Amino acid sequence: MKNKGDHDKIPTMELYKYIESGKSSHSTSHPRNLPGKKPYQGVECGKSFNKKDSLTFHQTIHTGEKPYQCVECGKSFSKSKHLTSHQIIHTGERPYQCVECGKNFRRSTDLISHQRIHTEEKHYQCVECGKSFRWSTDLTTHQRIHTGEKPYQCVDCGKSLRYISHLYTHQIIHKGEKPYQCMECGKSFSQSASLTSHQRIHRGEKPYQCVKCGKSFSQSASLTSHQRIHKGEKPYPCVECGKSFSQSSDLTSHQRIHTG
Repeated sequence: MKNKGDHDKIPTMELYKYIESGKSSHSTSHPRNLPGKKPYQGVECGKSFNKKDSLTFHQTIHTGEKPYQCVECGKSFSKSKHLTSHQIIHTGERPYQCVECGKNFRRSTDLISHQRIHTEEKHYQCVECGKSFRWSTDLTTHQRIHTGEKPYQCVDCGKSLRYISHLYTHQIIHKGEKPYQCMECGKSFSQSASLTSHQRIHRGEKPYQCVKCGKSFSQSASLTSHQRIHKGEKPYPCVECGKSFSQSSDLTSHQRIHTG
């Protein structure tokens, strides 16, 4: 004998809603594809889809399900592409490169944002080398290269740095933290970007090429330093005699003449 309400029970298999002749009904069979209709409808929000898989995936928004988990840190994501994007944080990979300056980025959106620097107007020009900037603050920061100013000092050792970001990086030295280790040789680094740059030595990669002479480098900073040879830039002056150099290492070597 049937209990009262048995006829109202819905089968445990997944239900799909579809609309026919202006009426909404439940069906446990495969919905018919009506012209211009999307037969799979979410019961939570009413949004419709053409495919069952699309509805199943959409429902994770309402359930909060995040089936894609990072094995490094345990963080979970609702989409596999979000997990893939997140994993770059752990690998240090920066696959998106700016064709204008060679700078690399983790995400394509960061590259797109960066590229505006090259396309937008730059009203603030350096009188020393002619380089232009969008903001006066960027020009002020750049001019420290020519003036030799290093306003950010480390309280632990007294070393002065030109940029505050360099100070933050430098301070890790005193903490002794080097969490990023090369699996090839065991060398450790304080920053993931340093590890990524180092790994190119093992792979023999030199992705940064000089457009003037074709010489390639494993690090963008090395290319930037090299390009000063072609431009004739010598931003590192000796405070003792005024002689200038294109690379800071050359200035350091030169200064030994004065210090003995």
